[in-house]
Amino acid sequence: MWQPEPGWLALPAGSSASTVGVWRTSLGDQPVVVKRLAAPLEDDQAELSQPRHFAYWRRSAEVLLSGIVAETPGLRAPTGAAVDEDVEGITLTEEWVEDAATSGLFVAHALGRFAGAQLTPMPWLARNQLRDRMDRVERRGGWPTLARTTVADVADVLWSRRTEMLARADALVQVPQHGDPTPANLRGRDGDDVIAVDWAMLGTGPVGADLGYYALAAREELEPLLDAYLMGLPDGVATRDEVTLGARITAVYTVLNRAEWALARVAGGEGALAGKYRHPSVAPHLRALQRQFPHLEALLGL
Repeated sequence: MWQPEPGWLALPAGSSASTVGVWRTSLGDQPVVVKRLAAPLEDDQAELSQPRHFAYWRRSAEVLLSGIVAETPGLRAPTGAAVDEDVEGITLTEEWVEDAATSGLFVAHALGRFAGAQLTPMPWLARNQLRDRMDRVERRGGWPTLARTTVADVADVLWSRRTEMLARADALVQVPQHGDPTPANLRGRDGDDVIAVDWAMLGTGPVGADLGYYALAAREELEPLLDAYLMGLPDGVATRDEVTLGARITAVYTVLNRAEWALARVAGGEGALAGKYRHPSVAPHLRALQRQFPHLEALLGL
């Protein structure tokens, strides 16, 4: 059975069902990150074995083996990686990427440039990420906990219109997307490019989707990020209105999904739900939701 070496420093591993763990260590003088992926078992979720699904367990390894984002504009993967596979899973070893503390505007510009990249078609590139996430939420019952909050009416309307909004997003031009563009994953810099890690959700999606996802954790508001993204996006790919729509739909439905998840985890305890809004596992998601109120209102007006 595979085990991490003694002395490896455990790092946050994200929420992927296939990720056993992530560790920092060194090979000689070279700091590296080791990520262990577990092969799906017979009774695991079927989506882990579906190459187009965002949760496909092998995608991180396929990205490294193919070199598909080794030289892409805007965003690219770090150099120097090893992929070791056995019957239980896959071990990925990549160079450690130092945090360059880049601004949100720099990252947004890089995301726009990456959206204009030409990815080699691969059968394992993710598609329909937001749609698949919404399907997962629907199977779990939707947003019943949000229905007990002050955003109940807004959440009800947006939930009832999710099919329409997803169709609007699908109608936009589909461009390359990192899929999980958080500040923690967009950490390095080389010249005008961001060195990104964790490409487990690489694929294609609506123009502006990566930007909307990134905006949920960025210090800057969406509007200045949008300006920077458009400066990086090649001419003729999409209009400002199209990018704004893709970003808004992604940001709004993602932040509502997260707020529902966070509230549902504490809702069963003693006391009124409103008294748990300041819980440390809930408050950040509610603050993120508050930041998106103008964009909720904009979608309601469509």
